[in-house]
Amino acid sequence: MAHTNVHDVLGALKEVDFPADKDALLTAARRAGASDEVLKALRGIPPEEYGNRQDVARSVRVDADSDLRHSRAQRAEQARGHGRQGLSQHLRDVPKPPVEDELDR
Repeated sequence: MAHTNVHDVLGALKEVDFPADKDALLTAARRAGASDEVLKALRGIPPEEYGNRQDVARSVRVDADSDLRHSRAQRAEQARGHGRQGLSQHLRDVPKPPVEDELDR
């Protein structure tokens, strides 16, 4: 796991024309002067074509929950749920549990 965050990874991909594959993302990040940690995070994504920056954000493995602030219940649901193949568990989409939604009101 890379010690970076999603914001840094996406910042290195500002000049990418999507859709783009993993190699194109790495090339663009190198040209943008990305840090070794950002490049490491991008090397860890599945070798597929990405349609936009959000697809990259969901697939890149960074410090778990670094930008997501999921509750314990949401993390448990992520562990139970089946995401897209190659998608890091901590980045799987999960709705807020109804109990937490009620407590936030």
